[in-house]
Amino acid sequence: MGIQTLIWQVTKKAFTGGIIGLTISDRFCSVVPVRGDSMFPTFNPQRDSYLDDYVLVDKFCLKDYKFARGDVVVFSSPTHYRERYIKRIVGMPGEWISSTEDVIRVPEGHCWVEGDNKASSLDSRTFGPIPLGLIGGRVTRVVWPPQRLSKIGG
Repeated sequence: MGIQTLIWQVTKKAFTGGIIGLTISDRFCSVVPVRGDSMFPTFNPQRDSYLDDYVLVDKFCLKDYKFARGDVVVFSSPTHYRERYIKRIVGMPGEWISSTEDVIRVPEGHCWVEGDNKASSLDSRTFGPIPLGLIGGRVTRVVWPPQRLSKIGG
């Protein structure tokens, strides 16, 4: 009976730890990889490296949609909900944005996002203003690789 008790105790602790981890990831913060070079040089500055940057995403800003121009955010694609993007907010609701073809006013409840490497970025220039409800959090720090550990300023 000793081994069964041990297995049961380990299983309970693992399940509890998983639930706590899931709650933290869903409500407070998470770590996500940055793929591609659309945010170069802010993220993945060593293009020849196979190491992607991993960033800490703060979700406290979602309570009242506390975002500002310059914030780097993670959001769901407005056209493919499973795809996630990391871009910089360059326009807030009510502001005027000069796009490639026109001057556009960002509608209420939306923001305008663009990648730092505009030549290699799918962003608001492609799919228009992003609803604030699609934003999943604000990037606050690079946490991996260790030599790139740094705070991300807005």
